[in-house]
Amino acid sequence: GGKGGFRLEAPYEPTGDQPQAIDTILERLDRGDEYLVLQGATGTGKTFAIAQTISRSARPSLILCHNKTLATQLARELKSFFPSNAVELFVSYYSYYQPEAYIPAGDTYIAKTSSINDELDALRHRATKSLFERSDVIVVASVSCIYGLGLPTHYLESRVCVDVGGGEWTVASLAKSLRDNLYVEAPSCEGMERGTFYVRHRAAASDVVIWPPYEEEPVRVRVA
Repeated sequence: GGKGGFRLEAPYEPTGDQPQAIDTILERLDRGDEYLVLQGATGTGKTFAIAQTISRSARPSLILCHNKTLATQLARELKSFFPSNAVELFVSYYSYYQPEAYIPAGDTYIAKTSSINDELDALRHRATKSLFERSDVIVVASVSCIYGLGLPTHYLESRVCVDVGGGEWTVASLAKSLRDNLYVEAPSCEGMERGTFYVRHRAAASDVVIWPPYEEEPVRVRVA
């Protein structure tokens, strides 16, 4: 295991050249070096060496991959090493993207078309949420992450904070805040999807069912 909340779980210890490589990387990090190349053939344990480095350095880490498939594979492997930490995937949410184009020969304009994968979009939101809420975060990303999501202060300003027993919300005020943050009110609880909410009115108290874009299931807030 490591300090700073990173807990590495593996049934084996570094062997061969790995201990020296890990020590060298940590030494160079502490020295403030910006660049370091870890060379090794396929299957020599580079990912495990990096996992050890993250655990011992206790630093939130961003790992860039050149395609979604490799990023997904690496995120899965790192999650197996850090099951109790936030290992997140941040890749492009487009399943298909065709940029606009013009063909002079036929005077033809082709409009931009795209298809968004909701699951990948949810993972992007969850990665962003983890960065705000915790320090033990490893984000595995494609080059999609170089495009800004906006200022962190704006992201924080758009939060909707609900405290248990707080009593600061009414159904109307909570619904308005959700709409202001681009949530859409669903016509029924069964028709909900990510980014929607539904108000179930009761005699003693009302339930506001909210499905955040980063969660697998909706959450229920009871407003007295």
